[in-house]
Amino acid sequence: MQDDVSHQPGPLAGLRVLEFAQIAAGPFTGSLFADLGADVVKIERPDGGDGMRSWPPLHEAPDGVFSGNFTSLNRNKRSVTIDIKNAGDAARFRRLIGKADLLIENFRPGVLARSGFGYDDCRAINPQLVYCSITGYGQLGPYAQKGAFDVTVQAMSGLMSVTGEADGPPVKCGVPVGDFAAGLYAAFVSLAAVNRAKASGIGAHVDCSLLGALLGISALQTSQYFGTGKAPERLGSQHPRNAPYQGFESADRPFTVAAGNDKLWRDTCIVIGKPELADDPRFRTQPLRAQNQDELAAILQPIFLEQSAGHWLRQFDAKGIPCAPINDFSEILNDAHVKDKDWITRTTMPNGATVATVGFPVGLTDFDFSIRRAPPGLGQHDDDVFQEWLS
Repeated sequence: MQDDVSHQPGPLAGLRVLEFAQIAAGPFTGSLFADLGADVVKIERPDGGDGMRSWPPLHEAPDGVFSGNFTSLNRNKRSVTIDIKNAGDAARFRRLIGKADLLIENFRPGVLARSGFGYDDCRAINPQLVYCSITGYGQLGPYAQKGAFDVTVQAMSGLMSVTGEADGPPVKCGVPVGDFAAGLYAAFVSLAAVNRAKASGIGAHVDCSLLGALLGISALQTSQYFGTGKAPERLGSQHPRNAPYQGFESADRPFTVAAGNDKLWRDTCIVIGKPELADDPRFRTQPLRAQNQDELAAILQPIFLEQSAGHWLRQFDAKGIPCAPINDFSEILNDAHVKDKDWITRTTMPNGATVATVGFPVGLTDFDFSIRRAPPGLGQHDDDVFQEWLS
């Protein structure tokens, strides 16, 4: 399958990125650059490549099977196969490094250095290179060599301790938030470092860890601990400083409502037909409602069971009170708003199968996201990349 590079160039057009990474955090980082127009070359082992290539769902077509999971993170990239233990391949890789603006890798600390491709090795080849390392715990420290996957770092970070029902066990987030939060941090900091390197001629080493990323996005929980000396606890869908701000059951399905200030609370009382609750001494202010939210929920829940979720959502929307159904992914991916935003697009895999995927979900003036390159077959661009980058 040929790439279609006739699309409008993105804001990162001209940026050359080597992605020597697999599964989630590193490839997600690379996908952010690729979707915005950078030339992202995925470096893969000849014997199978990125492990996510074998992850289901596997879509069958006349030319074989191809992974939907891999597709979601690797569109708009090119694939080159390199075995860094092979002298000839290692030499070719060094030549690519000499032409790159950014290298993304997610090996354990020290692994690439032992193969001659650590940060210092690559900086000697290309002093302006930004070298982004994504690991579980960072390049240094007591846990630097500790194995890590998203679930283990969710546990280590404290995230699991505040996820789940108050009377239930800790649970991990259903989305691999450690991998993807790290990918967002890695891409943001790497782009800042590339911008600086273009001005100064001096590259940098970006040390991005899943643990650091999860602590970074846990600012409200960490500040609560620093301010009180007490670790935050699991609250289910409740909020530690606001109420009603949680999920409720209705006559037919669960929904959420977030009366996040005193006006919204008073309007909520009108919607449920209990205006006197607004002046109940237990619920008069936001701190009081948060402090007494179990009592408040015990009052609200029987009322919500009297009508359907659709009824309550219409009433809340009419008053401008934030609310939402608790969707599954089949519902949200077919939702009218998501369709109107044009976030769902289709791509053709190397085996000929065509599948839907979520496109780039952030708007930018004078740029329309497109899939200019389908997810690559393993080594599909071996010849093209070396000809274009090194000629």
